[in-house]
Amino acid sequence: MSDEIKTNPTPAGAEPTAERSHLPMWILVVLLALLYVGGLYFNQHSGWFDKQVYSPYGNAAELELYQPKSGAAAALAAGRKSYESVCGTCHGNDGLGKPGQAPMLAGSEWVIAKGHNRLAHIPLAGLSGPIQVGGKDWNLSMAAMGVALSDTDLANVLTYIRSSWGNKAGEVTADDIKAIRASLGARPQVMTHDMLMALPE
Repeated sequence: MSDEIKTNPTPAGAEPTAERSHLPMWILVVLLALLYVGGLYFNQHSGWFDKQVYSPYGNAAELELYQPKSGAAAALAAGRKSYESVCGTCHGNDGLGKPGQAPMLAGSEWVIAKGHNRLAHIPLAGLSGPIQVGGKDWNLSMAAMGVALSDTDLANVLTYIRSSWGNKAGEVTADDIKAIRASLGARPQVMTHDMLMALPE
Protein backbone atom coordinates (compact mmCIF):
# COMPACT_ATOMS: atom_id res chain seq x y z
CA MET A 1 0.00 0.00 0.00
CA SER A 2 1.24 3.53 -0.72
CA ASP A 3 2.41 5.60 2.18
CA GLU A 4 2.37 9.33 2.56
CA ILE A 5 4.68 11.51 4.57
CA LYS A 6 3.07 13.18 7.56
CA THR A 7 4.80 16.04 9.34
CA ASN A 8 4.07 16.45 13.04
CA PRO A 9 4.02 19.90 14.57
CA THR A 10 7.05 20.46 16.81
CA PRO A 11 7.85 22.93 19.55
CA ALA A 12 9.60 26.12 18.48
CA GLY A 13 13.29 25.63 17.80
CA ALA A 14 13.07 21.82 17.62
CA GLU A 15 13.88 19.82 14.52
CA PRO A 16 10.71 18.74 12.64
CA THR A 17 10.17 14.97 12.36
CA ALA A 18 8.27 12.95 9.78
CA GLU A 19 6.36 9.73 10.15
CA ARG A 20 4.55 7.47 7.68
CA SER A 21 0.76 7.01 7.63
CA HIS A 22 -1.24 4.49 5.54
CA LEU A 23 -3.46 5.46 2.57
CA PRO A 24 -7.09 5.17 3.67
CA MET A 25 -8.67 1.95 2.42
CA TRP A 26 -11.77 3.71 1.03
CA ILE A 27 -9.63 5.65 -1.45
CA LEU A 28 -8.18 2.40 -2.80
CA VAL A 29 -11.67 0.87 -3.10
CA VAL A 30 -12.96 3.92 -4.98
CA LEU A 31 -9.98 3.85 -7.35
CA LEU A 32 -10.51 0.15 -8.12
CA ALA A 33 -14.25 0.73 -8.70
CA LEU A 34 -13.50 3.59 -11.09
CA LEU A 35 -11.02 1.41 -13.00
CA TYR A 36 -13.61 -1.36 -13.28
CA VAL A 37 -16.36 0.97 -14.53
CA GLY A 38 -13.91 2.58 -16.95
CA GLY A 39 -12.96 -0.83 -18.30
CA LEU A 40 -16.61 -1.75 -18.88
CA TYR A 41 -17.25 1.53 -20.67
CA PHE A 42 -14.18 1.04 -22.83
CA ASN A 43 -15.22 -2.49 -23.74
CA GLN A 44 -18.71 -1.38 -24.82
CA HIS A 45 -17.91 1.90 -26.56
CA SER A 46 -14.34 1.90 -27.80
CA GLY A 47 -14.62 -0.39 -30.82
CA TRP A 48 -11.25 -1.69 -29.66
CA PHE A 49 -9.36 1.11 -31.38
CA ASP A 50 -10.92 0.36 -34.78
CA LYS A 51 -11.02 3.71 -36.57
CA GLN A 52 -14.11 2.65 -38.53
CA VAL A 53 -16.18 2.14 -35.38
CA TYR A 54 -17.73 5.07 -33.59
CA SER A 55 -20.89 5.80 -31.63
CA PRO A 56 -23.57 4.44 -31.67
CA TYR A 57 -21.85 1.22 -32.85
CA GLY A 58 -20.08 -0.91 -30.29
CA ASN A 59 -17.88 -3.08 -32.48
CA ALA A 60 -16.87 -3.81 -36.06
CA ALA A 61 -19.37 -6.69 -36.46
CA GLU A 62 -22.29 -4.45 -35.49
CA LEU A 63 -21.08 -1.73 -37.85
CA GLU A 64 -20.84 -4.22 -40.73
CA LEU A 65 -24.58 -4.93 -40.50
CA TYR A 66 -25.32 -1.34 -41.51
CA GLN A 67 -22.78 -0.95 -44.28
CA PRO A 68 -24.07 -0.47 -47.83
CA LYS A 69 -23.80 -3.67 -49.82
CA SER A 70 -23.48 -4.36 -53.52
CA GLY A 71 -23.43 -7.35 -55.84
CA ALA A 72 -23.90 -10.79 -54.28
CA ALA A 73 -23.82 -9.39 -50.74
CA ALA A 74 -26.66 -7.00 -51.54
CA ALA A 75 -28.71 -9.81 -53.11
CA LEU A 76 -28.22 -12.00 -50.01
CA ALA A 77 -29.15 -9.15 -47.67
CA ALA A 78 -32.31 -8.49 -49.71
CA GLY A 79 -33.08 -12.22 -49.78
CA ARG A 80 -32.74 -12.47 -46.03
CA LYS A 81 -35.05 -9.52 -45.48
CA SER A 82 -37.75 -10.95 -47.78
CA TYR A 83 -37.32 -14.43 -46.31
CA GLU A 84 -37.78 -13.23 -42.75
CA SER A 85 -40.90 -11.23 -43.61
CA VAL A 86 -42.56 -13.84 -45.88
CA CYS A 87 -41.15 -17.27 -45.02
CA GLY A 88 -39.62 -16.99 -41.56
CA THR A 89 -42.96 -17.01 -39.75
CA CYS A 90 -43.48 -20.68 -40.63
CA HIS A 91 -40.00 -22.00 -41.46
CA GLY A 92 -38.24 -19.98 -38.74
CA ASN A 93 -35.61 -17.30 -39.21
CA ASP A 94 -33.07 -19.99 -38.31
CA GLY A 95 -34.35 -22.30 -41.08
CA LEU A 96 -35.12 -25.06 -38.58
CA GLY A 97 -38.86 -25.12 -39.26
CA LYS A 98 -41.62 -25.39 -36.68
CA PRO A 99 -43.25 -28.64 -35.51
CA GLY A 100 -46.68 -29.12 -37.05
CA GLN A 101 -46.31 -25.94 -39.08
CA ALA A 102 -43.49 -26.15 -41.63
CA PRO A 103 -40.44 -28.35 -42.28
CA MET A 104 -36.84 -27.29 -41.85
CA LEU A 105 -34.94 -25.72 -44.72
CA ALA A 106 -31.51 -26.08 -43.12
CA GLY A 107 -30.00 -29.23 -44.60
CA SER A 108 -33.21 -30.09 -46.49
CA GLU A 109 -32.62 -32.29 -49.52
CA TRP A 110 -35.11 -30.12 -51.45
CA VAL A 111 -33.02 -27.01 -50.77
CA ILE A 112 -29.49 -28.31 -51.28
CA ALA A 113 -30.27 -30.33 -54.40
CA LYS A 114 -27.91 -29.83 -57.32
CA GLY A 115 -30.59 -27.96 -59.26
CA HIS A 116 -33.14 -25.46 -58.01
CA ASN A 117 -36.02 -26.26 -60.40
CA ARG A 118 -38.11 -28.35 -57.98
CA LEU A 119 -37.50 -25.97 -55.11
CA ALA A 120 -38.54 -22.91 -57.14
CA HIS A 121 -41.82 -24.55 -58.17
CA ILE A 122 -42.97 -24.75 -54.54
CA PRO A 123 -43.30 -20.99 -53.76
CA LEU A 124 -44.59 -20.29 -57.27
CA ALA A 125 -47.33 -22.95 -57.32
CA GLY A 126 -47.80 -23.98 -53.71
CA LEU A 127 -47.59 -27.48 -52.25
CA SER A 128 -50.19 -29.92 -50.97
CA GLY A 129 -50.17 -33.45 -49.65
CA PRO A 130 -47.59 -35.68 -48.02
CA ILE A 131 -43.90 -34.99 -48.53
CA GLN A 132 -40.76 -36.12 -46.76
CA VAL A 133 -38.15 -33.61 -45.61
CA GLY A 134 -35.04 -34.62 -43.73
CA GLY A 135 -36.37 -38.10 -43.08
CA LYS A 136 -39.58 -36.76 -41.53
CA ASP A 137 -43.08 -37.04 -43.03
CA TRP A 138 -45.14 -33.88 -43.48
CA ASN A 139 -48.70 -33.58 -44.70
CA LEU A 140 -49.44 -29.87 -44.78
CA SER A 141 -50.40 -27.35 -47.42
CA MET A 142 -48.31 -24.37 -48.42
CA ALA A 143 -49.77 -21.46 -50.38
CA ALA A 144 -47.93 -20.02 -53.38
CA MET A 145 -46.12 -17.47 -51.23
CA GLY A 146 -43.71 -16.50 -54.00
CA VAL A 147 -46.33 -15.36 -56.51
CA ALA A 148 -46.46 -11.86 -54.99
CA LEU A 149 -42.67 -11.47 -55.15
CA SER A 150 -40.85 -10.18 -58.20
CA ASP A 151 -38.56 -12.53 -60.10
CA THR A 152 -35.55 -10.80 -58.56
CA ASP A 153 -36.95 -10.90 -55.02
CA LEU A 154 -37.86 -14.60 -55.20
CA ALA A 155 -34.48 -15.43 -56.74
CA ASN A 156 -32.81 -13.60 -53.84
CA VAL A 157 -34.90 -15.49 -51.29
CA LEU A 158 -34.09 -18.88 -52.82
CA THR A 159 -30.40 -17.99 -53.11
CA TYR A 160 -30.42 -16.95 -49.45
CA ILE A 161 -32.11 -20.22 -48.43
CA ARG A 162 -29.66 -22.27 -50.49
CA SER A 163 -26.63 -20.58 -48.92
CA SER A 164 -27.66 -20.14 -45.26
CA TRP A 165 -27.66 -22.25 -42.07
CA GLY A 166 -24.92 -24.50 -43.42
CA ASN A 167 -26.56 -24.99 -46.82
CA LYS A 168 -24.10 -24.79 -49.69
CA ALA A 169 -25.97 -24.78 -52.98
CA GLY A 170 -25.93 -22.69 -56.13
CA GLU A 171 -27.41 -19.29 -56.89
CA VAL A 172 -30.90 -18.78 -58.33
CA THR A 173 -31.25 -15.94 -60.84
CA ALA A 174 -34.18 -13.74 -61.78
CA ASP A 175 -34.08 -15.28 -65.28
CA ASP A 176 -34.47 -18.75 -63.74
CA ILE A 177 -37.59 -17.63 -61.87
CA LYS A 178 -38.97 -15.85 -64.92
CA ALA A 179 -38.67 -19.03 -67.01
CA ILE A 180 -40.32 -21.21 -64.35
CA ARG A 181 -43.11 -18.69 -63.85
CA ALA A 182 -43.76 -18.65 -67.61
CA SER A 183 -43.87 -22.45 -67.77
CA LEU A 184 -46.45 -22.58 -64.96
CA GLY A 185 -48.78 -20.07 -66.59
CA ALA A 186 -51.14 -17.63 -64.95
CA ARG A 187 -52.99 -20.19 -62.82
CA PRO A 188 -50.53 -22.91 -61.81
CA GLN A 189 -51.72 -26.20 -60.41
CA VAL A 190 -50.69 -26.78 -56.79
CA MET A 191 -47.70 -29.13 -56.68
CA THR A 192 -47.60 -32.51 -54.99
CA HIS A 193 -44.61 -34.68 -54.12
CA ASP A 194 -45.08 -36.82 -57.22
CA MET A 195 -45.42 -33.81 -59.48
CA LEU A 196 -42.22 -32.33 -58.08
CA MET A 197 -40.33 -35.59 -58.52
CA ALA A 198 -41.48 -35.75 -62.14
CA LEU A 199 -39.70 -32.43 -62.81
CA PRO A 200 -36.04 -32.25 -63.74
CA GLU A 201 -33.95 -31.27 -60.76
